[in-house]
Amino acid sequence: MPFEPVYIVDGARTPFLKARGAPGPLSASDLAVQTGRELLLRQPFFPQDLDEVIVGCAAPSPDETNIGRVVSLRLGCGHKVPGWTVMRNCASGMQALDSAIMGIQTGRCDLALAGGADALSRAPVLMSDDMVRWLAAFNGAKSLPQKLKTLGGLRPVFLKPVIGLLKGLTDPVTGLSMGQTAENLAYQFGIDRQAMDTYAAQSHARALAAQQAGRLREITPVADDSGRLYEQDDGVRNDSTPERLAKLKPVFDKPWGNVTAGNSSQVTDGAALLLLASEQAVRRWNLQPLGRIADAQWAGLDPASMGLGPVHAATPILQRHGLGLNDLDLWEINEAFAAQVLACQAAWNDEDYCQANFGRSSFGRIDSERLNVDGGAIALGHPVGASGARIVLHLLHALRERNLKRGIAAICIGGGQGGAMLIETCEPKA
Repeated sequence: MPFEPVYIVDGARTPFLKARGAPGPLSASDLAVQTGRELLLRQPFFPQDLDEVIVGCAAPSPDETNIGRVVSLRLGCGHKVPGWTVMRNCASGMQALDSAIMGIQTGRCDLALAGGADALSRAPVLMSDDMVRWLAAFNGAKSLPQKLKTLGGLRPVFLKPVIGLLKGLTDPVTGLSMGQTAENLAYQFGIDRQAMDTYAAQSHARALAAQQAGRLREITPVADDSGRLYEQDDGVRNDSTPERLAKLKPVFDKPWGNVTAGNSSQVTDGAALLLLASEQAVRRWNLQPLGRIADAQWAGLDPASMGLGPVHAATPILQRHGLGLNDLDLWEINEAFAAQVLACQAAWNDEDYCQANFGRSSFGRIDSERLNVDGGAIALGHPVGASGARIVLHLLHALRERNLKRGIAAICIGGGQGGAMLIETCEPKA
């Protein structure tokens, strides 16, 4: 069945704020609300005119479990506008867009606010299972002697905290952390440490150049409770050279691995939201769409090779539209790890891999000058719930900045999945 295009009316994101060992200045809903407020103020309609608010979030706080509804109410959409939350790990923000697309295409919705948010610096610190069991036994003790006996069973090791973020970034089926899956891909395709560090340095250099040239126009500043203003991504470094990155030690496969903190995406807080509309809504409100989502695809693969998700999701789009890799003007592939992006390039260029998985000869490689042209998550950060929306939004802005037409945004997903969207720019109305 043909994919009916859905229009991107506008979009905005927060600066991405690097986690620095303590809770960040803004909650996930704070980030989404400040972004959404600025975005809605630019529109000719009211918040109450939205049909849905959909927010992707991988790590909502306990008091914001359905963060989509929280954001909707805080934005002044009123009680009648449904707000809901989706979770597809790293692609939660892209899933929110896809959920809005499906609502629009089925006629249930004409105008939706969709995207993602996460404040990973506020991920919970948990009690160990032993500590939870001890507390249950202590609370169940009825008499003072029973409580004293239970108290004697308390061990200092029970008090060791469990870092919720690390637990969430470990695949429960394979037992591998996301970084270990990147090491798998590096081994499979012969990607060495120098290649990873060179790619990571390029990500920082491109992001820095984009900041200095004012090409990250989708960013809207946010302020914390003390009035401090955050205006740009704060994880971008001007000293991330291959030589400096080479000094970092491996994190996930000690001591022999090659994936380090420097060639991995940063743990970050941030939000990205887009306004999606049907043709009917565009006409009703006389909107001037920036672009449209022309196709989308989800794919599954081995969780131990989850980083190849972009290959498996984007390839069916290429095949449906009769496109080669470099028939697209630009690509955004979320940089979970340098090894992962390089492995996607290698997989598309590998004759055996393409024959085994797609039944055809290799696709070649994406021209480096078309891929992540303004840097990616290694430099900017990866607030898991927001990244899928960010890459779609930035791809659209990057295309328009360069007077280009068409691109694909693709993302790998923990658990062994991939997501991709084909984006086209719209000509301004006369």
